[in-house]
Amino acid sequence: MSAALALGERGVGRTGTNPSVGCIIVKDARIIGRGWTQAGGRPHAEAAAIEQAGDEAKDATFYVTLEPCAHESDRGPACADLITAAKPARVVIAARDPDPRTAGKGIERLREAGIEVSTGILENEARSSMAGFFSRIEKDRPLVTLKLATSLDGMIAMADGSSRWITGEAARAHVHLERARCDAILVGGGTLRADNPTLDVRIPGLENRGPERIALTAGNVPEGWKSVRKPEEIFGLPYNSLFIEGGAETAASFLKAGLVDRLLLYRAPILIGKGLACLGDIGLAELTDAHGRWNLLNSRMFGPDRMELYAGGQAA
Repeated sequence: MSAALALGERGVGRTGTNPSVGCIIVKDARIIGRGWTQAGGRPHAEAAAIEQAGDEAKDATFYVTLEPCAHESDRGPACADLITAAKPARVVIAARDPDPRTAGKGIERLREAGIEVSTGILENEARSSMAGFFSRIEKDRPLVTLKLATSLDGMIAMADGSSRWITGEAARAHVHLERARCDAILVGGGTLRADNPTLDVRIPGLENRGPERIALTAGNVPEGWKSVRKPEEIFGLPYNSLFIEGGAETAASFLKAGLVDRLLLYRAPILIGKGLACLGDIGLAELTDAHGRWNLLNSRMFGPDRMELYAGGQAA
């Protein structure tokens, strides 16, 4: 299942509103089929793995990170039906599908066909890998990651607004990798007007992975951009993941609305002193209210800069 999860990670940020699923087919202690959700959401992981395994899939064991879909689609057959037709002996599933069109129906269909089904294997890891999909289905909004790059004293720019560069090249490359894993990226209207950012992915081989661009503004936006006037308008957007990058007031507005799921903080070993703070008012009434909201998930160095990933916040 760990290997299937690793395969699923390959499609993160490229599968549209579909989850990025991984699937491995094993027979006689050999892997005979591998698959992950392809760009745009099709083919699904199970379909790709079955095509590779061919007739050997009969009596094999499938490891799949999400319950196989059971609903009809004009884009392809239901994976539960494809697996049933392949006649495996067993299907091992990490997480149940929260989509009400499937939600248990895929598992039921497999069992009705006489296939042994096991569930809940590395479920937490699967939910983490597909957190954007689970957020969109369960909360009706994308998973929101807020990125901040600051000095040690919490500044994002000099007093005159100059900010190139707070962090070094390695940290900035990691930001671009994170961009490539998101469906959409958002900046404030002030950042859009002042910087005219491209928000593309500048990593060799991943140049085509740029997310859709959104501005938080009531004004006009350039061609190819979308706009929302307030943070709450992200509800219902057709994205699994949203990356917020740029603008202290924009960052504060999403925090104040309780709409930040992950905080991606890059800190450079510099002091700026009098500069522009990374956040505006986030609606904090008491200092005690600041505690217990964020949990450190990961920390690593990129050259001299430290990256810290926190999960938490108050989901709306």
